[in-house]
Amino acid sequence: MIGSLRGLPAALAPERVLLDVGGVGYAVQIPLSTFFELERAPAGEPVRLFVHTHVREDQITLFGFWTEQELAIFERLIGVSGIGPRLAQVVLSGIPPAELVAALAAGDVRRLTTIPGVGRKTAERMIVELRDRMRELALTLPAPATPPAAGLDDDLLAALVHLGYKESAAQRAVTETRKELPEAPFPDLLRAALKRLARL
Repeated sequence: MIGSLRGLPAALAPERVLLDVGGVGYAVQIPLSTFFELERAPAGEPVRLFVHTHVREDQITLFGFWTEQELAIFERLIGVSGIGPRLAQVVLSGIPPAELVAALAAGDVRRLTTIPGVGRKTAERMIVELRDRMRELALTLPAPATPPAAGLDDDLLAALVHLGYKESAAQRAVTETRKELPEAPFPDLLRAALKRLARL
């Protein structure tokens, strides 16, 4: 089982990276937080991802994370009934890890249900099953990464589409959010756009 990979990013998209490890390309699914860190990494320098290997009868899928803490959260999430690896990836893309832990600790169902694919019942299960198990991670979580200023609108649109929103609705949310918050950093823009979409 693969625990981590160290190599050069050969191709990068908001939901995946092709990592060249000794001439072998590994397709790795990633959350947005890892995507932003990879964007910020020096070109031509190898990077290390912590990996969860998901094995099914007909498929092996790799999920990669910038930090061990994010990997630990991912593996706790997929232990919740009704949450598979894809939804866990979306959860980590839709809310910063520290904010997720805080929402679980506070029993904040409303915040959790703003994440695409997470309904009220799933949010309640997450709180019941993870509230105590996440607490030990709270003090070790890094601050959320932010994307470069250039291409902020494109990154915001890609993030929303990756989270499952239709491109037309996502584009409207990006345009309206940027008008409302022209100087806001990416995490604030993403939260505001998600709240706007949740009201539709």
